[in-house]
Amino acid sequence: MPIASKGTKAVRIAKGVTAGGTTPLFLIAGPCVIESEERTLSLAREIKAVCTGLKLPFIFKASYDKANRSSVKSFRGPGMARGLAILKRIREELDVPVLSDVHETSQVAKAAEVLDVIQIPAFLCRQTDLIVEAARTGKPLNLKKGQFLSPQEMENAVEKVLSQGNDRILLTERGTFFGYNNLVFDVRSIPTMKRWGFPVVIDASHIVQRPGGRGTASGGEADFIPLMVRTGVAAGADGLFLEVHKDPAKALADGFNSLILNKLEEILRSAIRIKKALLKREPTVR
Repeated sequence: MPIASKGTKAVRIAKGVTAGGTTPLFLIAGPCVIESEERTLSLAREIKAVCTGLKLPFIFKASYDKANRSSVKSFRGPGMARGLAILKRIREELDVPVLSDVHETSQVAKAAEVLDVIQIPAFLCRQTDLIVEAARTGKPLNLKKGQFLSPQEMENAVEKVLSQGNDRILLTERGTFFGYNNLVFDVRSIPTMKRWGFPVVIDASHIVQRPGGRGTASGGEADFIPLMVRTGVAAGADGLFLEVHKDPAKALADGFNSLILNKLEEILRSAIRIKKALLKREPTVR
């Protein structure tokens, strides 16, 4: 069945970052979780330097509390109060917008005081109360597609945000369950979700994740991240989502699906070239 596309509109996400339409690629990147204040600030500074050199709009992301870890013993982060304080420092000192996820309605108001973009985690993308509460803030929302959903079903999440008069929406593709402990990337998700007119992001880190694949933690195949980036952008993604770490082997969360920092610039250059080539012609969706 043909996909009826409205064409994505440009959405102002934050200072210096507009997504969709005919705007260039943008990047959401950072570590899975805040490990320490200085380590996180240092990483944000280095990612920003790469993006500045490439003239690539950048949103820094990091979780203050990973509520969906595999094991009760897993590191979750510094918690909400301390984590938001760290993100606020990064926002102010580096002059970059910041993104993090909320897991409960009670977190939304406090998070909105600091965050430029509120993220709804994939496992919670059907939680109506959480989405509605986040939408009421008027902040841009990044809705991550659940691993258990078809891309078509994300229209329901979009409608929940729109019901509150908020149309500052990003949709993120992060893979679909394919049996146990494995995800696949169906490239049709990108044009399918773009048909509602909102920018779509390719999460090239979580697509290569092996959820729960190590028993008490998730595994992953980070070597495939560059391929997922190129494929996602070629399929029409408006932005990239990457978990980045200076030393993934020592990361306290998602190390197996994190991109090592020293590979970031090379991958972004490749993605920018693909995006520019696509923007030279009128996009066609059939």
